Amino acid sequence: MLKLIIASVFLAVSALPAAAQNQSSFYTADYQQQALEIFRDIIAIRSAAGHGKVPEVAAYLAERFLAGGFDKEDVHVLPFILPTGEETASLVVQYRGDNSSGRKPILLLAHMDIVDALPEDWERDPYTLVEEDGYFFGRGTLDNKLGVTELTTTFLRLKAESFTPTRDLVIAFTGDEETNMLTIRDLVTTHRELTDAEYVLNSDGGSGLLDIDHHAKAYYLQAAEKTYASFALTIRNPGGHSSMPRKDNAIYELAAVLRNIEAYQFPVQTNEITRAYFEVMAPITTGEAGAAMRRFARDPQDQEAIDVISRDPSTIGLIRTTCVATMLAAGHAENALPQSATATVNCRIFPGVSPDDVRDKLRVAAQNAALEITTLDEPRAGPASELNEEVLSAVTKSVSARYPGIPVVPYMAAYGTDGKETRIAGMPTYGVSGLFFRAEDEFSHGLNERVEVREFYGALEHWHRMLLALAGR
Repeated sequence: MLKLIIASVFLAVSALPAAAQNQSSFYTADYQQQALEIFRDIIAIRSAAGHGKVPEVAAYLAERFLAGGFDKEDVHVLPFILPTGEETASLVVQYRGDNSSGRKPILLLAHMDIVDALPEDWERDPYTLVEEDGYFFGRGTLDNKLGVTELTTTFLRLKAESFTPTRDLVIAFTGDEETNMLTIRDLVTTHRELTDAEYVLNSDGGSGLLDIDHHAKAYYLQAAEKTYASFALTIRNPGGHSSMPRKDNAIYELAAVLRNIEAYQFPVQTNEITRAYFEVMAPITTGEAGAAMRRFARDPQDQEAIDVISRDPSTIGLIRTTCVATMLAAGHAENALPQSATATVNCRIFPGVSPDDVRDKLRVAAQNAALEITTLDEPRAGPASELNEEVLSAVTKSVSARYPGIPVVPYMAAYGTDGKETRIAGMPTYGVSGLFFRAEDEFSHGLNERVEVREFYGALEHWHRMLLALAGR
């Protein structure tokens, strides 16, 4: 079956008219103008943690759905109080089908919150949507008010077209993906009657890759995420006066611990997703890296291939758990010996491996019996989702309509999304954003976040095709 799936990703169908590649002034259809208006309006709302603005986004979108013909009983604004005391919200919108397929709903996922942006640091106001040089600039243009806009507009467009799906389609917009991911957990537990689905399509995962010249190279269908976990590593010491140095200095001991952990490599692992990734990517990857991918796909124990893949920061995380020191804190005065030294080590854990097991391996690798290791927060491990032929076929046809012949590559993400919680809840989840972008344009969480104008409108067509394929007749 996997061979058939991989072979199917090269399917190509007719491309959109060339005019669809023009800039924003070309896109004059009602739904395109509606998308731009929604995008502009929600970018203007500073829905980052600490500002209490997520409920404003939810209320605005709820009004758009009601004005677009959705019944009041199918539009649910669900307030939620975070541990900090701040109010956030989720929004669930149900698009009723005729149930002719006899199948459970499809859940569509995006998040309304953003990472904060300081206007004084940006070249343009991050909370004003600016079109310039073929790009839309603003906080959330990639992560993830793009997804919110695309899904909202697609629902409104389908409703205006009098489309009746063969099964229910359900939107879930969450309010704290960038911090705690508690609203999605609430939606799939407390409000499971609203969100239960056969599978989930996540606008916050998956994407297409453009080269530096804006030519499409591949599309990544995200079917798994690594688990995010951080650990505090601490060495304690009685300390003393700096004029009387001790042999057991806490800073030196911690430095040795970190060197030991740096030298440790977690075991090589694979799953259906990563094997398919290397098999599909090998033919389109040049040089030593492509050869290593090809050998690894054939034999995951090929040490030479493992070494090549491990040297590349972009691929090492696809074959093993990774842990890296990210923060240090030590000492209390420049003329005193340190009484403690602490390092934060952040790990991205391969699906199926528990955070406790990783903590125990770090303890052994550290080679210091006095080391204290504390797990920070509450890491939650989610499973990988088995490749779904129906979803893969719909994605492939939609992607090929814009960029004929490029491969659709199953992918495991090193980052985390709300999709982790839907997978934990037993719903297979697939990142299927319609956006293509260059590596040079990846500014999520950073300064001058942007998205190409043509890709904004291209992703809009992607979602329309996807939902027609999966829930149309």
